[in-house]
Amino acid sequence: MSLLLFLLSLLVEGSQGQDRRYFLQVTRIVKAQEGLCVVVPCSFSSPKSYWVDTIPAYGYWFKGPKRLPLTFVVATNDKDKIIESGSQGRFQLLGDVPKRNCSLMIKDVQERDSASYFFRVERGYEKFTFPEGFFLQVEALTQKPDVFIPEILEPGKPVTIVCLFYWTFEQCPAPSFSWMGAAISSQEARPHTSHYSVLSFTPELQHHETELTCQVAFSSKSMQRTVRLIMAYAPRDLAISIFRDNVSELHRNTSHLEVQQGQSLRLLCAADSQPPASLSWSLEHRILSRSSPVDSRPLALELPRVKAGDSGRYSCQAENRLGFQQHSLDLSVLYPPENLRVTVSQANRTVLEILRNGTSLPVLEGQSLCLVCVTHSNPAANLSWTGVAQTLLPSQSSESGVLALPLVQREHEGEFTCAAQSPLGSQSISLGLSVHYKVSSTAFSKGAALGFGITAVLALCLIMITVKILQKKRTPKETSRPKLSRGSTILDYINVVPRTRSLAQNWKAKPNTPSRIPPLNTHSPEAKKPKEPHFTSSGCPNPKPSSQDPASENNPEELHYAALNFSRLRMWETQNPQDSYPDYAEVRFH
Repeated sequence: MSLLLFLLSLLVEGSQGQDRRYFLQVTRIVKAQEGLCVVVPCSFSSPKSYWVDTIPAYGYWFKGPKRLPLTFVVATNDKDKIIESGSQGRFQLLGDVPKRNCSLMIKDVQERDSASYFFRVERGYEKFTFPEGFFLQVEALTQKPDVFIPEILEPGKPVTIVCLFYWTFEQCPAPSFSWMGAAISSQEARPHTSHYSVLSFTPELQHHETELTCQVAFSSKSMQRTVRLIMAYAPRDLAISIFRDNVSELHRNTSHLEVQQGQSLRLLCAADSQPPASLSWSLEHRILSRSSPVDSRPLALELPRVKAGDSGRYSCQAENRLGFQQHSLDLSVLYPPENLRVTVSQANRTVLEILRNGTSLPVLEGQSLCLVCVTHSNPAANLSWTGVAQTLLPSQSSESGVLALPLVQREHEGEFTCAAQSPLGSQSISLGLSVHYKVSSTAFSKGAALGFGITAVLALCLIMITVKILQKKRTPKETSRPKLSRGSTILDYINVVPRTRSLAQNWKAKPNTPSRIPPLNTHSPEAKKPKEPHFTSSGCPNPKPSSQDPASENNPEELHYAALNFSRLRMWETQNPQDSYPDYAEVRFH
């Protein structure tokens, strides 16, 4: 309302006209906060004819409204003038009136000071009240001092802090500055009277996050600004937050985490450090993501659908210029058995074979065989082998998933199945074992020899029967021995000699005397004795037929001895090859 009345009065004065020889230059509306000091610059002009330097000039500031007589003088350079009690000591005419300066200073502005103010000048006979003036608008105190401090303080390093209060004028009295805080001593916190204050001290690490206050005090009001000391330090309190399927889980400083395949996983890494640390995620020393030091937010690692290949050691590291900190998390992905396969090792092969489901495996009988069942799963699957009419093969190795057959037999032929079972699922693989048999060379040799022996015996019997029949049909002339030649066969040298009882007696009488076989084409001296048994060569004449001894007739089962004489065998004469050769055999019974 007062401001509105002031503006209306200005309009009325302007409409009625004024003496243009007098002019007041001042800010029409002046704002000041309660409790502070304000200076209102002011100057005026007047006719020079009335302005005599030898006559004293007086100026008066009146508190409105503008009515005569002006009784509420708030400031003047006339010492005889009475000042309004509420303004005593707070309002001061700063300007040099003789020099046409009417500046006004108001200290410790109060709310009741809100009003219109007018200026009057008097010099001798010249007396004039300027219709213009200014309106003082008092506002609540909101101004505070500003403290300039480094954002991060280094422990043990001296620092300088400045506290400045802007709402001041040079003509106004300086406020009183004071410091309060655990980081400064009482000597450093002593009051300073100025328009600003400078504080120097050496902070330590224990001063981190302690408060430091700068206070500015005027005559009736005081204001202050409090700052928090931020000390630089290496990263600490590194923590990893876990979100499984968008649900937060509390795992304080955990080092192992199990998740099922297909789940979504979100890992947040955060650390406390000054200056803010650079965060990074790595998997087995391979950097996955990194944050900027400017961004102090936690660094997230997203795994939308976890798979078996995501297993490993994840590390979050926070680093700044003062050091670093790291925390690792071993991620274990749980999944059912998969990629089941069989590795085969045979005795005569050095290369392992990998078989898939339904494979047929040929193996020789008697060969060693090792089947290894391999699968990927977490937790580890229980591997078992089953065969034809067998649940657990007796030759199975003690190691899980290994089937050892040291000696493959015919009964091993058939289908074998390896099953992998875990709490999360199962998988199986089957293969067919085909046993091939070796042909036994030893059995074949024995059978062939037996067959040849039987055939030879039968052939020899047949020959003997045939010769016996032919001998009965021969005449004595036909029985004479043919002359042997180089073309004769070995049978030409064979003599079957009967009546060898005396020969046997001679052998019994002289067991140590070796038999002497005369050479071919020679006559033995004993050949002339007709009744003694003897060996004969092919060169000897054939014996004459004679009657048998009566004793021999009475003993038809008497033993006979046969002797083979291969004396003076000569090299066969070279003959032209022939398609066939006649073979001769002679068997005689004397």
